[in-house]
Amino acid sequence: MESSAESPQPVRAVLQAVGGWIDRLGAIWVEGQIAELNSRGRMSYMTLRDPVANASIRVLCETSVLRRQEPAPGPGDRVVMHAKPDFYQLKGTFSLRAREIRHVGIGELLARLEQLRRTLTAEGVFDPARKRALPFLPNTVGLICGRDSAAERDVLENSRRRWPAVRFEVRQVAVQGDRATREVTEALHDLDSHPEVDVIVIARGGGSMEDLLPFSDEALVRAVAAAATPVVSAIGHEQDAPLLDHVADVRASTPTDAAKRTVPDVGEQLEIIRQLRDRGRRVIKGGVDREFTWLASVRSRPVLADPVRETERLTEQVLELRDRARRSLTISLDRATEGLGHTEARLHALSPATTLARGYAIVQREDGSVVRSATEPAVGETLRLRFAEDGLRATVDSLDGAVDPEEAEDPGKSAAAEPAPAKPRRTRTGAAKSGGAKSGRAKSAAAEKKTAADSATTDATGTTDTTEGE
Repeated sequence: MESSAESPQPVRAVLQAVGGWIDRLGAIWVEGQIAELNSRGRMSYMTLRDPVANASIRVLCETSVLRRQEPAPGPGDRVVMHAKPDFYQLKGTFSLRAREIRHVGIGELLARLEQLRRTLTAEGVFDPARKRALPFLPNTVGLICGRDSAAERDVLENSRRRWPAVRFEVRQVAVQGDRATREVTEALHDLDSHPEVDVIVIARGGGSMEDLLPFSDEALVRAVAAAATPVVSAIGHEQDAPLLDHVADVRASTPTDAAKRTVPDVGEQLEIIRQLRDRGRRVIKGGVDREFTWLASVRSRPVLADPVRETERLTEQVLELRDRARRSLTISLDRATEGLGHTEARLHALSPATTLARGYAIVQREDGSVVRSATEPAVGETLRLRFAEDGLRATVDSLDGAVDPEEAEDPGKSAAAEPAPAKPRRTRTGAAKSGGAKSGRAKSAAAEKKTAADSATTDATGTTDTTEGE
């Protein structure tokens, strides 16, 4: 729409142009608080006020639109309405013509907050595993609060009372209204990027559900979740629970409680140090006393009174054990040697080869069976005679079943070639060596056993010798 001082537009043209622009807006949803309400027959007139800003607009609607709600909206109620902007060109007034009006109550607010809480929970924004621990003693504390608010004073005074050297970076922002979410989020980003800020406190006093809505805003909640610095939420009182409390690393019930959680109490820490110092002294003293007691008990031992004598005693004990071991080994070897000699003599005496070496023979058939009697072989049968080193074959010419009783009693008579066993001699010396007497007795016993074995062999083979002689 062009105009100038030389060619101005008339009022009607301006009103028509403005009316055309407004008509092109179409129907919109508007939220506000009913300040005034006046019903006149079929039509009702009201003023809709913004609860945060000092702004209002005139609304008209049919009375039936109000009566559709139970209860019908009245002054002071917060409502949301679907309305079409209307411009009255004759007077140049702007208003809204409402087509639908709904209550905006605590229930609907809670429902919207609950839906947002579920969405953020599903994304893991409220997961306890992502929460970080606060530093024991922060270098600088970042504080986001209202301008000249009681929450700011509570945090500063209680923190400095607990730890006088604590430092703060304070960011004063709007804590309710449309600007609150944006300003709090900007302050959060500013403090989060500050190199010396170790923890951030967002504090606000108590208020209504509507007043605390900015601290349940999705943008602010996500900004706190993405912050690299731990965040403490101190919004409202114990019964207030905006979504900021769920996403913050630590939730404080009040701003005063936030101060207690942020910095330690210097008096308590000094008391802890004193207790630890006393405990350390007791532990060290107890350990030193135990070591002194042990050292005194070691010094009082008799072995330390004369260590050389104890060494000599142990040396004598070692030498005695060495000699005892040698004697025991020598005796064991002598016994083993003597037993081996006895076994060797017994084996030699009982060996058939020894008997054959004295002139005896074993008579066998061709199949290898032993002939034990003169009646066993037949005349003309060939027999084998086995001697100690060789043998021969013989043929039976005749059988003689009778044996001379004297020869049976003394087989040595029929074997004249058999030498008489030599009688062992004993020698005696004035100074016999150790074990000599035992060796002599062992040899005598072996000789006696040998003679007995020879006699037994003679009795067993006498018949064969007699037969062979014939």
